[in-house]
Amino acid sequence: MCEVRHAFVETRGFPTHVAEAGNGAPLFLLHGWPEFWATWEPMFERLSDRFRLIAPDFRGFGESGNPTPGPSDQAGPDVLADDIVALLDRLGVAKAGFVGHDVGAFVMQRLAIRHPDRVAGLFFFNCGTHGVGARWRDPAQINEIWYQTFHQMPFAPAIVGASRDSCRAYFRHFLTHWCHRKDAFDPVLERWVDNFMRPGNLQGGFNWYISQNAGRLAVMAGTSPKPPVITQPARVLWGRHDPVLKSAWIDVVGNYFQDVEAGIAEDAGHFVHYEQPDLAAIAIAQFFERIGYHAQ
Repeated sequence: MCEVRHAFVETRGFPTHVAEAGNGAPLFLLHGWPEFWATWEPMFERLSDRFRLIAPDFRGFGESGNPTPGPSDQAGPDVLADDIVALLDRLGVAKAGFVGHDVGAFVMQRLAIRHPDRVAGLFFFNCGTHGVGARWRDPAQINEIWYQTFHQMPFAPAIVGASRDSCRAYFRHFLTHWCHRKDAFDPVLERWVDNFMRPGNLQGGFNWYISQNAGRLAVMAGTSPKPPVITQPARVLWGRHDPVLKSAWIDVVGNYFQDVEAGIAEDAGHFVHYEQPDLAAIAIAQFFERIGYHAQ
């Protein structure tokens, strides 16, 4: 096991919890929901010999603070991207490579557009883009995205967090249903429950969905303008069996990136990095080697 270092970095008025491992070129690992920094432990074990791995908890997630406790629309991709830039500044990192999925993948796209000079390369697992459009509300998809509405309800945290048992049942659903390898998270389920039973963490994660709602509806309706094409080199590795971010949606990735290699992880679902960690680590290392990213 590699040594994991923990720190709290004051970032835009709140403490960001950061887990770090290894040395070398800085590689930021940006988590999704329902996750926090520990989702990247399999990558820490496999990549800390060649990168300085930096896994922050987004505001309201994990052990990070939350400057807007309670229901809030101030946790969308632009806000989180600016949080990451502030973290880069505080850590003295001028430019970095980024790896992310789910929430992290949306944040990385905005980071590349809003702060292009800070991004050396982008590695995505299961990369939802503006081009998904109305497919979010296809009849076959409706039953998969119920939680995105539920999380906006003011009573949602009280229901999910009513007891440890209710919290466990809720997160076990996502950590099994979204996986192709159904037992991938079994050994760490109680850690996930511990995390989301921390005061404020359920609402902190749910605020992502409150913040994303208007933008998601506009994309579905076709009224959201297409974002600029991302010019930094990118790689997408999409789990074939992801039920919520469909691998078929990889067909539009090329419309949003100028320089992208996109492919399928055949034996994975939503959490490629946790379900197939050897494959994921090799792909990450190969991508950043190919683009010549290394410590300055």
